[in-house]
Amino acid sequence: MEHVIAGHARAATSRGWPPCWLAAAFIGYVIVVFGPVMGDGDTYWHIGAGTWILQHREIPHTDPFSYSFAGAPWVAHEWLSEVLMALAYKAGGWNALVALYGAASALTFALLAHHLARWLDALGVVVVLVCAAACVAPSMVTRPHLLALPVMVLWSIALFEAKRKGTAPSFLLLPIMTLWANLHGSFIFGLVILMTIGIEALVDTSNDRVSVARQWSLFFAAATVASLLNPNGWHGLVHPVQLMSMKSNAIIQEWKSLDFQHLQPLELALATLLYVGFSRGVRLPVSRVFMLFGLIHMALQHSRHQMVAGVLGAVLLAEPLGRALRGGDKPATVRPAGAQWILGALACVLVVTAIRVAHPVVRTDSPVSPITALKHVPAEILKEPVFNSYEFGGYLIFRNVKPIIDGRADMYGDDFVSAYLAASAPDRNAFERLVTKYQVRWAILHADSAVAVMMDTLPDWQRIYADDQAVVYVRKG
Repeated sequence: MEHVIAGHARAATSRGWPPCWLAAAFIGYVIVVFGPVMGDGDTYWHIGAGTWILQHREIPHTDPFSYSFAGAPWVAHEWLSEVLMALAYKAGGWNALVALYGAASALTFALLAHHLARWLDALGVVVVLVCAAACVAPSMVTRPHLLALPVMVLWSIALFEAKRKGTAPSFLLLPIMTLWANLHGSFIFGLVILMTIGIEALVDTSNDRVSVARQWSLFFAAATVASLLNPNGWHGLVHPVQLMSMKSNAIIQEWKSLDFQHLQPLELALATLLYVGFSRGVRLPVSRVFMLFGLIHMALQHSRHQMVAGVLGAVLLAEPLGRALRGGDKPATVRPAGAQWILGALACVLVVTAIRVAHPVVRTDSPVSPITALKHVPAEILKEPVFNSYEFGGYLIFRNVKPIIDGRADMYGDDFVSAYLAASAPDRNAFERLVTKYQVRWAILHADSAVAVMMDTLPDWQRIYADDQAVVYVRKG
């Protein structure tokens, strides 16, 4: 088998093919740089938060952006991602921002392809990468979770590799956990994966189980401490759990269950897994079966977790698939990229980036960007309390306008979100209670929203502007 693998490597080299991980990195970069990754309104307030941090040289612990919750406790758990986003935007506008996310995507798929290539042949690597990329695609937007994705892949690969070698993870991995904890709340998955693999190592060992348990437990404790090295301390550790338990998540699209009225990327991945599993006899340890079931459950429950299931599922299945399809217990050696390939890839990246700069990303009116409508609001009114559509909150923060609500539903809490939803239903009484409580002076809403239709019938409100995306009202008197 080793001769066959070596033969494949020599054949690939003679045909002049680049290493698969280098090709995956370039494709990952291009997909983001030229893809529709700017359609999420939260991008705006993340840049606004990063800009605030750079200006004040501190991490906010209370809300500096809305007027409805001004001064209320806020866990800025993605502060490092937001700083990176603000720096990129300051350096080169939207083009630099998509380049930053293109680099994160490139690193993610390079790490994943390199790991897969150790266990699978070229076709297998392509199939698994396509399934993983399909699961990531719905979440491929310029938000912090994508910046944390390469860290998730690197951490997971290191843990599985330590288990395969029969050792505990190296303490040199701990800075990766600290980095992850300051980029995005998904670091909690890293601790769960660590605990699961540690249990698997304990069950599988034929040596001194007390020693194995001690080593993995010590690393788990150290990793937990490493995750606490963030400006929010233990609040950063419990915040992701609190966020996932919020009832109001049901109204946010990414927290909804998958809609199987339409073909979902997860279906493609599961169908491929079932076919290969049944036809080739893929065998998984019990712990990894439960881990895989957990990933699938999360993806079915919340559409945003398709990304986690796709990436971690690919890392988890690489070795079992390799054992079933290729045989052997040892991974192959992935050939390094020659200098000519690295220089060629860098040249291609520069060309792609130059094309992007020559045809810059331009933000126009959209369901998350009421650009023209906001320009028609008189300057003296902009400082007054506003009733805004949920998706417009990020753009208002970006333009230094304090919204009544924005994408930080975790800060606003279930009660306020419920009151806001009732007002937007629209429930006239709920709307007037909210307007009276917060002394709302104007409103900027989606043009086709139900509350806008209601406001056209209210004598105290006057429409002053409307276009295809947004409508603006001012309260009389």
